[in-house]
Amino acid sequence: MLRHYRMFAAYNRWANTQVYAAAAELSDAEFRSDRGAFFGSLHRTLNHLLVADRIWMKRFTGTGEAPTTLDAVLFGELDALAAARKAEDERIIAWTGMLDDRTLAANFTYVTVVQPVEITQPLSAALAHFFNHQTHHRGQCHMTLTALGRPSLMLDLIYFLRSEGREWM
Repeated sequence: MLRHYRMFAAYNRWANTQVYAAAAELSDAEFRSDRGAFFGSLHRTLNHLLVADRIWMKRFTGTGEAPTTLDAVLFGELDALAAARKAEDERIIAWTGMLDDRTLAANFTYVTVVQPVEITQPLSAALAHFFNHQTHHRGQCHMTLTALGRPSLMLDLIYFLRSEGREWM
């Protein structure tokens, strides 16, 4: 399973690079326009992804900033958001690279954000959610870009594996 999660960390960075490159081609008005995604705009959806990743990474590592709301806007401008995203992706890759089988199988305890409840579960299950959540909201980014008349992004894992992710095959 370690290799699987490390692959997803690399895939996550690759997919985020694709989404941010597409976002950079938008006007500021398009970037901020509500297109019906859960968080409305591409701007707010990308902020949410960073918020959630920081919350989970704080839970996983005990370090870093953890926003207190899921709809926090950490960065108003795309350039600053993109730089923070890149740094967080590298942090995720480094952390998954340090995991071992014992840690992955162990329980870990955290407190939820929306309704503060203490949860204990295997780290592996939390990591599965972590990467699935990223994919879910990148799908909303894809929908938002399509609604703005932009070409569909090829974000499937298999495209990553056939291009930059060959080492994971």
